Amino acid sequence: MTDTTSNTPAADTGADRARESELSPVGRFLKATELDIRMLGMVGALLVIWVGIHLLSGGLFLTPRNLWNLSVQTSSVAIMATGMVLVIVMRNIDLSVGSVEGVIGMVMGVAQAEFLIRVMGFQLGNPWIWIIALAAGVVLGLMIGALQGFIIAYLEVPAFIVTLGGLLIWRGMAWLMTSGRTVAPLDATFQLMGGGPRGSIGATASWIVGILACVAVALMLLNGRSQRKRFKFPLRPVWAETLLGVVACAAILGAVWIANSYPWPIGIVRQYAQRTGITVPEGGLFIAHGIAIPVLIAVTVGIVMTFITSRTRFGRYVFAIGGNPEAAELAGINTRWVTMKVFMIMGVLAAISAAIASARLNASTNALGTLDELLVIAAAVIGGTSLAGGSGTVLGAMLGALLMQSLQSGMVLLGIDSPLQSVVVGAVLVVAVWLDTVYRKRV
Repeated sequence: MTDTTSNTPAADTGADRARESELSPVGRFLKATELDIRMLGMVGALLVIWVGIHLLSGGLFLTPRNLWNLSVQTSSVAIMATGMVLVIVMRNIDLSVGSVEGVIGMVMGVAQAEFLIRVMGFQLGNPWIWIIALAAGVVLGLMIGALQGFIIAYLEVPAFIVTLGGLLIWRGMAWLMTSGRTVAPLDATFQLMGGGPRGSIGATASWIVGILACVAVALMLLNGRSQRKRFKFPLRPVWAETLLGVVACAAILGAVWIANSYPWPIGIVRQYAQRTGITVPEGGLFIAHGIAIPVLIAVTVGIVMTFITSRTRFGRYVFAIGGNPEAAELAGINTRWVTMKVFMIMGVLAAISAAIASARLNASTNALGTLDELLVIAAAVIGGTSLAGGSGTVLGAMLGALLMQSLQSGMVLLGIDSPLQSVVVGAVLVVAVWLDTVYRKRV
């Protein structure tokens, strides 16, 4: 039975129940749970892709090893996709994110592998090396975003032109810094942001994180119900709240179980055993990876960006400007400053992604981030962000990033050539935009 607030008129309640009785069982379920149909469709598409690739690859896709690697590979694109949501919601576009990622990655690589050691005299292993390099990258990302945002917002140059120029400029700057030379190796602590056996938190810590996440889900549902009662909004049925909590916790704990099912490679286990004096049993020593650090970073960024978009005045301004720029300006919103801040956020997120991507490679290369702008834009659009502006979700963009990376990873497993991979990615982007157009015409 559906709970209702005490001050709801009986006539309204009766009318609501009459309308509910006209809905199909699926419609009543969706109304009770308030699930987004587009989000459900994307999850369904993701599951179909996973199962299809798993069958075509002979059972290689849905394995702990591949899913763990998939989560790490998705992290950098997902982080930038959360910022691209804000950019596209405001009816702009950022074609430069891949090149910004590349130039920042090169700056961080040169800073820790050459400048701080050879020029500043830092010793290898100094804990300040990775901190200074990461801080320099974040500041540079903020400055690049501020520069591009200023030109777009205050000089009124279209974002397409500014960021298209940025795509060329920053890629060229990355090459000029080292004349195309790869910079390696990177600081050992910095490498932890890229994942790997040392860049994971292990089985015990992973279970703790999973349990805490489930507790957080329960508290969020309880708080949401409390807020609905406080402001006298209609309440979801108790069974719907319970179902949402159970499904969310099952997904979280399932992800932790998969991460803990992927063991360290045998060679690394032997080195670890020799270093720590552990005797390796005859059947081998199982040491789980657990959740990778870049995945934790991506999840944290997703939570922060979700809070910004849904719980802050700035987030409301972004969606108001995207919905109707003229009305937002007449309402007193400083649209230019908000636009500039959105591109600054995008620059910072590109810096975080650059740190993860370069740490995973243990090198800064001129090719870092090449064509990532395509994946990031596609992830945001596939995740439900409308190119017409005014709507989009961070969670949808992150799921879109997972879907895009799943396609790429699956095509690699199937031995599909790189040019054909680009064809598939481009086709998926076009279809996603078409579906968004069809959906908006029907709403």
